[in-house]
Amino acid sequence: MKRLNHLWQQIVTFDNLLLAYQKAQRGKSRKTSVAQFTLNLESELFTLQRQLIEGSYQPSGYRLFTIYERKPRIIAAAPFRDRVIHHALMNIIEPPLDKQFIYDSYACRQSKGVHKAIDRYQNWAKRYRYALKMDIRQYFPSIDHLLLKDKIRHRIKDVNVLNLMDKIIDTAPPMVVDLPTERRTGLPIGNLTSQFLANLYLDDFDHYLKEQLKIRPYLRYVDDFIVLDDDKNRLHELRVQIQEYLIRNHLRLHPRKRHIMPTRRGLDVLGYLVFPHHRCLRNDNGHRFFRKLRGFAKAFAVGKMDWADFNPSVQSWIGHAKHADTYGLRAKIFSQTVFRRQ
Repeated sequence: MKRLNHLWQQIVTFDNLLLAYQKAQRGKSRKTSVAQFTLNLESELFTLQRQLIEGSYQPSGYRLFTIYERKPRIIAAAPFRDRVIHHALMNIIEPPLDKQFIYDSYACRQSKGVHKAIDRYQNWAKRYRYALKMDIRQYFPSIDHLLLKDKIRHRIKDVNVLNLMDKIIDTAPPMVVDLPTERRTGLPIGNLTSQFLANLYLDDFDHYLKEQLKIRPYLRYVDDFIVLDDDKNRLHELRVQIQEYLIRNHLRLHPRKRHIMPTRRGLDVLGYLVFPHHRCLRNDNGHRFFRKLRGFAKAFAVGKMDWADFNPSVQSWIGHAKHADTYGLRAKIFSQTVFRRQ
């Protein structure tokens, strides 16, 4: 693998920083921190450029908050000026490194995503009898900083880029893992750089499965991965080999999420129950959206929200639900919810 070099001058150009700002502020222009940065945009960008060139740039602290989607997750939000730096870095390093990823890695990549992954799995499910589905226990908190930096150095040669990436990794907030370790671990969920580095951390694993173990029907979405085969015993053997490889990278399979299932019985894949010839939306997804929709209706009734405030969320769910056989579910949910001002 040829290591990338001569990237730094592209990262610190004013045009790249301006593009990074434009990406970072999409959908967030009303936030106070974004508005303040925008008010002095040219000065802010020149300051960031100078700090990068001098080597004096230091990331600031994260704002931590918890979201509840099936289970609580701690999200770490970087300050806006740091998110501009993240975009400036990713603008330059992501395209060439993404080309080295396997085709069937679907998370946080252009022209990929959840629905492409599900389409791919369903096509395979028509041809193979069994599926081995696994995920990694506490993946983001378990990512080992020293191993991650080593993987980055096998791909990037530019010293200035490596120093910047080290700063971003080193300032990640402490993550709680249930396996004691003396080494620093964890990437903050919610960071643009974290999403990319989570893919990069398992890229060697992807190539190991595809090129050394010769696994063909295999896909990964962050830390969820699926292998298909007609031989159940072969999948049992692969599960052992996969577990041993992950342990060497300080990762562990989730003990309750490493199942071998007949594809004809349907498999829970990224929020859908997928069969060879049809798919359903997972039950908890519909219940969760129904509760959210009723909350929108109550807020609309008393004037706390306008249609424009929640319509994007509603349309997003409809688009997601349309990728499964959900006509009846959608009709039922919307027939039971009335939007009317008091």
